[in-house]
Amino acid sequence: MSEYIIATASTADLPRDYLDAHHLPFISYSYVMDDKPYQDDCREETRQNIYEKMRQGTVLTTSQINTFAYHEFFKSLMDKGLDVIYMDMSREMSHSYVNAKEAAAQIRQEYPNQRFYDMDTLCISGGLGLLVENAVSLKEAGKSFDEVVAWCEDNKLKVMHRFTVDDLKYLQRSGRVSNASALIGSLLAVKPVMYVPDDGKLTVGSKVQGRKKALMAIVDGVKRDMAHPQGQIVHILNADCRQDAEFVAAKVKEAFPDVAEVRITNLGTIIGAHCGPGLLTIFYYGDHRQI
Repeated sequence: MSEYIIATASTADLPRDYLDAHHLPFISYSYVMDDKPYQDDCREETRQNIYEKMRQGTVLTTSQINTFAYHEFFKSLMDKGLDVIYMDMSREMSHSYVNAKEAAAQIRQEYPNQRFYDMDTLCISGGLGLLVENAVSLKEAGKSFDEVVAWCEDNKLKVMHRFTVDDLKYLQRSGRVSNASALIGSLLAVKPVMYVPDDGKLTVGSKVQGRKKALMAIVDGVKRDMAHPQGQIVHILNADCRQDAEFVAAKVKEAFPDVAEVRITNLGTIIGAHCGPGLLTIFYYGDHRQI
C-alpha cells in the first residue's frame, strides 16, 4: 500500500499537541492583534491568552490565505513524493476555500504523477477537527488513500455542530447579525443557538433569553441528534468559558453514558476572533444534520 499525507488548516481547531503527535501538517491562518501580525499556532496557551485579552477590549482581525501561500504549502507536501489529502473548512465560511481550490488545480498540473485531493468537508472548527481525527485514525489503522477519502465523503454530513455565543457584538462586527439585532439582543440578553446544516454555513437555529437556556438548548440538540453514542468521542470547544463547557459535558455524559469521552479544549483563534469570548460549541456524530 502506498503512503500518503493527510493535511489540514489551523481552523480545524485541533490542539497543537495532537497535530505534533500525529505529524499532521497544517497551514496557518493569520490574525492581527495590537497592530502586530501573528500566525495561528494552535497552542492552547495562545488561545487562552487571546481570549483574556479580548475580554479586556483587544480587537482581533483575520485575513484569508491567498493562493500563493496555499500553493507553497501544497508544494512542500508534494515534494515529499507522496499523495496528499487536504481537508479545510467549509467553502461557505471563507473565501480562502476558493484560493485553496486554485492552488490545488495548479498543483495537480505540476505533479501529474501524484494525487492531490482537496476536500470540501462542509465542516467548520472542531467539526472539521473531528473529521480530520477520524481520517488520521483510519490512515494509522492501515486504510488506503481511497478508503479514507470515501469514508470522509460518506460521513462528513454526519458531523454535528452546535454553537452559542455570549456577546452578539462579535457576530455584528463579522456581519453575521445586524447592528440593530445586536443592540436589541444585548438589551434583552438574547443568545443565538447556532448549527451547521448540510450547506456548511453557520446558521442561527433559534434564539433564547439567557445563557443557561442557550446551553440547555445545545444539550437538547445533542439529545435529538446522537443516535449512536456508544464509543463516540465528543468534542466541546470553549472560548474562555470552561465552567459552561464542563456543565454541558456533564449533561451529555448524563444523557449518554455510553460515550467514550467528552473532551474539552480551547476554541481556535480564527473562529474565536469572529465570535468572541464566551463562545461554546460541541461536535459529534449523528445520522443527519437538523436544527
